[in-house]
Amino acid sequence: MPRENINDLLAFVAVAREGSFTKAAAQLGVSQSALSHTIRGLEARMGVRLLSRTTRSVSPTEAGSYLLARIGPGFDEIESGVAALSDFRDTPRGHVRITTAEHAANTVLWPKLAPVMQRYPDISIEINVDYGLGDIVAQRFDMGIRLGDQVAKDMIAVRIGPDWRMAIVATPHYLERMPAPQTPQDLAAHQCITMRLPTHGGLMAWELEKDGAAVQVRVQGQWVFNGSRAMLRAALAGFGLTYVPEDMAAPHLAQGELVRVMDDWCQPFSGYHLYYPHRRGMSPAMRVVVDALRHSEVPALPTVL
Repeated sequence: MPRENINDLLAFVAVAREGSFTKAAAQLGVSQSALSHTIRGLEARMGVRLLSRTTRSVSPTEAGSYLLARIGPGFDEIESGVAALSDFRDTPRGHVRITTAEHAANTVLWPKLAPVMQRYPDISIEINVDYGLGDIVAQRFDMGIRLGDQVAKDMIAVRIGPDWRMAIVATPHYLERMPAPQTPQDLAAHQCITMRLPTHGGLMAWELEKDGAAVQVRVQGQWVFNGSRAMLRAALAGFGLTYVPEDMAAPHLAQGELVRVMDDWCQPFSGYHLYYPHRRGMSPAMRVVVDALRHSEVPALPTVL
């Protein structure tokens, strides 16, 4: 295959994965018009339409999906192989992309990675806060962070934090007006501050368990956010009950600004795990990140929420 065709295939992979000519052009450092011309030429030479274009989106056709599935991993392997050459340098270097939820970014990634990165000026880290639980391979992340029971079985998983709990909290003033709930069924009578997840646009379920009986409660209320800090702020303002990580609520509980309810229904989760695909080679920069995040019983630096 002529060398220029390899560049055209790289361009196709970028557009198919980004779902946008604009984003792919920025990634490749070319103009959008030049990239469109490249893709049209590639489709003409292959005699098949690879991308379906609308005014709002770009997606692979059936033929395009077939091609992407077969050449995409190969290009990823080449990229990983080139990145691994830094093994031969004295200092690891490279760019590591991580997708995670807000709580893990604040309580695990930042306190563990910040001091380590001071020793590795040639490593750069991109942290993308997203509750969507997306496909890290399709979105070209090097690794993701999830609770242990959310990690797919075909991924390599490394525990990076201890088990932790959620807390259902409200202000004393709110609970003077409304009787404190005792069971999941009681939540239906309350104003509940909750979160909308990007995946399918659904509201986050409150996952509760007591005496081996687990339930997922879909609550409703006046306020819906897409982050736990905003949920906590609304609860502190007296708008109702919210469901946030225990460590976020702890300072406000200690000061009497919030009161905890249904404590016996909030059982521990399995803790955060870092995960990445089996087939992806680990670059030296990734190895530094994994080693820094790996969970131990030694306390990390104080968390800044």
